[in-house]
Amino acid sequence: MTQELDSAARSDTIPGERSSTCALRVGFLARIASSLLLYPGYRRLWISNLFFFGGLWTQTLVLGWLVFETTRSEFSVALFTAARLGPMMLGPLAGVISDRFDRPKLLLAASGWAFAVLSVIALLVALDKISFWGLVFGGFCIGLAQSPSQPARFALVADLVDREKLSNANSLNSLVLSMTQMIGPALGGTMIVAFGAASALAISAGWYLVSFVALWPMRNLKSGRQPDREEGFVSLVAAGFRTISGNVLLRSVLGVTFLANILLWPIYQGFMPVIAREHLDLTPQGLGLLLACAGTGSLAGALVIASLGDFRYKGGLFLIGTAIWGGLWATFALSSSVPLSFALMGLIGLSASPFGILQTTLMLMMTEPHVQGRVMGIQELTIGVMPVSSLLLGSAAEIIGIANVALISGTLLAISLAILALRVPELLRYSGHNN
Repeated sequence: MTQELDSAARSDTIPGERSSTCALRVGFLARIASSLLLYPGYRRLWISNLFFFGGLWTQTLVLGWLVFETTRSEFSVALFTAARLGPMMLGPLAGVISDRFDRPKLLLAASGWAFAVLSVIALLVALDKISFWGLVFGGFCIGLAQSPSQPARFALVADLVDREKLSNANSLNSLVLSMTQMIGPALGGTMIVAFGAASALAISAGWYLVSFVALWPMRNLKSGRQPDREEGFVSLVAAGFRTISGNVLLRSVLGVTFLANILLWPIYQGFMPVIAREHLDLTPQGLGLLLACAGTGSLAGALVIASLGDFRYKGGLFLIGTAIWGGLWATFALSSSVPLSFALMGLIGLSASPFGILQTTLMLMMTEPHVQGRVMGIQELTIGVMPVSSLLLGSAAEIIGIANVALISGTLLAISLAILALRVPELLRYSGHNN
């Protein structure tokens, strides 16, 4: 009888425990995906971003590999990277356009342009009719699709979600970058080996087309912004710079973005094929898997931050996480072990998440809605130092090697952020809540 009661008790409690566990899991997932569930417009933007950046990461790997295979020169890779990222210098102009015109239509134009350009490049590669300078010009044309549209892409998030959901929405955007960063390079490297570079580029072009289709229903979206269309472009750009110069926290966040983009992002964006081939002796598949490790880490970091909701001390996580990121890059540069390098690249992706997510979240929170596009444009200009930095880092890599350049850059970033934390401690405490 006692055994029957014990059995009945277990049969009564276990289903309840399972239901509770399922509810917790559902609640956790709903918290992560809250912006996607609550805002249909944001959901369309997110899907469009997923395929846009899927195309971007695949073609970045394939074109970078083609350039290095063609020239066997770190400086040539730097020149290609500079051309591809050069349109970022148009950031302030793009920010004004983002504030004055229809943001969804700007993104539709960007996706359509990227599809057309990459389709032509894929055809020329398949026909073996493209030279190194053709790849450089093609990279510049693709950059015209990506970089000038970024202010509209970032600012549109603030149009579509409420303030308390900005951190979650930007985390989900970072999740897109992480997923595509993980899947795109792995597919690209595998397809180079299996089918050739032209096939990988053709798939990238197809992803841009899907991005266009996903965003199409938003073409007539009405924004609550009230832009002053009578004010000139110069005045509008100047207003964006005044907004930043008058806010020490905004200047600090922008300064971190500047440092990261002159010291480390050019290495990741342009020199990973060199590191893979010369430092770790990896095949294209190995390069894809190495970048997939970074994507996996970024994916994990984005999921964690998305689950936190409107958490406190966003500024502290941003600053400390970016400093750790720099330290891990320095450690990666010292590693000659392939397994250790793969593990470190995963940790680099994880620690990069606070930087990638929170730089935009913090700048949007610190800015009035009517000027957010311009501030995002100035952020894009700050990121636009990468072409110049890529050339300088490429020249240095020709002399001392790319691994030593990464070691120095990672160390300098970590030290610089420690100094900034001491000089602007209020950034460590910043949470973004309305007082």
